[in-house]
Amino acid sequence: MGPSLILIHSPFLGPATWQSTARALEGKQRRVHVPSLLTVAQSAPPYWPAGVDSIIRSAADEPVVIVPHSNAGLYVPAVVEALGEQVRGVVFIDAAMPAAGHHTTPDFLRTLATVDGLLPPWTSWWGDADVAALFPDPHVRAEVEAEQPRMPLAYYDHLPPAPHDWTAPSAGYIWFGRPYDKGAEQAALRGWPTAHLPGGHLHMLTDPDAVAAAILEMAGDWR
Repeated sequence: MGPSLILIHSPFLGPATWQSTARALEGKQRRVHVPSLLTVAQSAPPYWPAGVDSIIRSAADEPVVIVPHSNAGLYVPAVVEALGEQVRGVVFIDAAMPAAGHHTTPDFLRTLATVDGLLPPWTSWWGDADVAALFPDPHVRAEVEAEQPRMPLAYYDHLPPAPHDWTAPSAGYIWFGRPYDKGAEQAALRGWPTAHLPGGHLHMLTDPDAVAAAILEMAGDWR
């Protein structure tokens, strides 16, 4: 059956972003966990340990493959350090690469923050037409948007630590669209396999079967 797959959503969204892909993977007889990182927004600085704790609990004592999406990519070094040999590999999905920063500029974030120091829900950061294109239908959009937390602007002052020499036992990178082609380039420089599934940033919602198949192909030999 292989290691369990831990699908990690961006802390700016919620577990619903991964549920359809989780079902597709379970249909292929894989064990899947989708931990919630919603505790990150509810915690005190430095915020990120709450997310790592949730991921660690979901792993229990099983061998696992970590599958982070978007900002969750920054959590990988801390998770790998905590779980050690339990981690058989990492498949980054349209994700920020540790030690390489994120794709949202400080100036843009400051224009979004309200007087209480919180950012609005992530899907309100962009124009409605662009956001609608990320979802297969209005029902799925409503389900995902209902989970969105309001993250503190200060979250970006306390990102998970990522030493420049961090390593993973095995790793690969699947990207959907820009700017995550840059992450794929960085992965290729590390000698990791990469794959391109053209689509929007939430492509796992619009084509979960293809995303599930790409994950399994990349992690197929990891035991």
